[in-house]
Amino acid sequence: MIYLQANNVTKRFGAELILSNIKLEIKQHDRIAIVGRNGAGKSTLLKIISGQLNYDEGEIHKPKDITMGYLAQHTGLDSSETIWDEMLKIFEHFIKEENSLREMEAKMGDPDFLQDSSKYEQLLLSYDQKQEAFKLAGGYQYEAEIKSVLNGLNFPEEMWGTSIATLSGGQKTRLALGKLLLTKPHILILDEPTNHLDIETLTWLEGYITNYHGAVVIVSHDRYFLDKTVTMVYEISRHESTKFHGNYTKYLEQKALSYERELKQYEKQQAEIKKMEDFIQKNIVRASTTKRAQSRRKQLEKMDVMDKPFGEEGSAKFSFTVERRSGNDVLKIHDLSFRYQETDPALFTNLNLHVNRGESIALVGPNGVGKSTLLKNIIGHLEPDTGEIQLGANVQIGYYDQEQTTLHANKIVLNELWDEYPLMNEKDIRTILGNFLFSGDDVLRPVAALSGGEKARLALAKLMMEKANFLLLDEPTNHLDLDSKEILEAALIDYPGTILFVSHDRYFINKIATQILEMQKNKTTIYLGDYDYYVEKKNEEKAWRELQLQNEQEVTKQQGKTDFQKEKELKKLERKKQRRIEEIEQEIAQLEENVAHNEVLLCEPDIFQDHEKSLQLTEENDAMNTKLEQLMAEWEQLHEE
Repeated sequence: MIYLQANNVTKRFGAELILSNIKLEIKQHDRIAIVGRNGAGKSTLLKIISGQLNYDEGEIHKPKDITMGYLAQHTGLDSSETIWDEMLKIFEHFIKEENSLREMEAKMGDPDFLQDSSKYEQLLLSYDQKQEAFKLAGGYQYEAEIKSVLNGLNFPEEMWGTSIATLSGGQKTRLALGKLLLTKPHILILDEPTNHLDIETLTWLEGYITNYHGAVVIVSHDRYFLDKTVTMVYEISRHESTKFHGNYTKYLEQKALSYERELKQYEKQQAEIKKMEDFIQKNIVRASTTKRAQSRRKQLEKMDVMDKPFGEEGSAKFSFTVERRSGNDVLKIHDLSFRYQETDPALFTNLNLHVNRGESIALVGPNGVGKSTLLKNIIGHLEPDTGEIQLGANVQIGYYDQEQTTLHANKIVLNELWDEYPLMNEKDIRTILGNFLFSGDDVLRPVAALSGGEKARLALAKLMMEKANFLLLDEPTNHLDLDSKEILEAALIDYPGTILFVSHDRYFINKIATQILEMQKNKTTIYLGDYDYYVEKKNEEKAWRELQLQNEQEVTKQQGKTDFQKEKELKKLERKKQRRIEEIEQEIAQLEENVAHNEVLLCEPDIFQDHEKSLQLTEENDAMNTKLEQLMAEWEQLHEE
């Protein structure tokens, strides 16, 4: 069933064209990603199809009974209610129905009402119909659904009575997402739903979206999330849309193949045109060949000439180099702990880490465990409570701060770099900024006026110029569009130094990390591999814990037997051991008798002089003595037990 169809939708903001001739189709169970560079019009398209924004041209068709739910990029839930009471508002119709059923039940128990059999039968029938409809609509499971979504979005039960007004901005955003999920619209439209979610919550959301009953349309910069959830990608580029089947990785593959194919077709046609033009030029004036030349000219005029396929839009271009090589031991951390104030509980304890040159280590763990704080301890911005941090020989640290505190809001873009490197030519500084997509008058803009993505690119430009051999990166992919993330990945993959980074971008971790360091409050665990390997090992650990728990339950069950049964088993085992002891004693007696008999034979002259017979008896005695030693050891063990 088609839920929504957009044909030739065009949108302008004043004279600026944002979207042109957009085509989009949403069917039941579709999982669609809208991708494109920052500023391409992705969020604008979501607002148009959700009815939040008008469009200038085209048409959008949607059946009247199809419902839509839209979560904007920076939406937070504002309410004076508690978390639980706010979620209950979604199901007020169920609560009313439930109260109605309780009233009917009270009537059925009224003695006066029972006397009128006709009215009672009618009420009973009405009650059965209402109860069945209530059950089919999900009336008996709405509370379970609320609990599932709140727990999935990291709102534990002890928080459900908390007033929403006291929550942080990130918590309000997560709660807005939870409320939208519980409304279950036919079309779920999500603009950057992964913001403010840790990896555990992201994994839960992936599962929820995968199993969602309706259609889902997503804008997200989280490529791992897109790979796990979507089956179709619409790319917005140069104001227009192109449809690709498959997840994000498949989209990249198809896009590259499509461009290569179209470029070859274009080049082939251009070669044919050049050949025809040369023929026409050489032969048009000759009487003998002029007709053929005129015929070729007509062919050329009728030819549908292809446009040269567009390559990538302007992308940042950079690479990280090192000024000097560090020693093999880059960083050693021993039993580190940290607290912000003496009265505060420790943020983390027992943290140990050894980083070697060339390694790329991702720090992962729940929000609030202190990953960013650890980086600030390493660079000396914060002092640890206990423990030791040692940097290796010739280590030069380059630090990328997700808060962009290294940038100066009162400076212009050009001076942000030039003030750090005053001996460089302005032309060279402008060239570097141009590689990070700051061109022309862009370099004269104040830093304070830059967007999040522009500030991120500027901070990366500063980091590149440091030529440090040890990069500490705190959420480096935040604010970057998909294209910029891929450029950054390529630069870090080729980087000859050492990297320690914090990121929630699992796709980025998979590309960059050679090891995963999982931080927990009181311990750290290292996993040698990328993010997928880490997930695999965590699943194995979970399965092992479940198996251990199952075994413990089985042992507890066995221990729960009556004393009589236990005693019976013990006596049975004791009798079995006693029988074995008697068997061993008989075997020992027989073997000793056989050994003694052979020793007597070996003393007889006839046998003593027969070397073959003598050797045979000696070997038999050696074998029997070995057996005797084994039986004696078993006999002693059984007696000890």
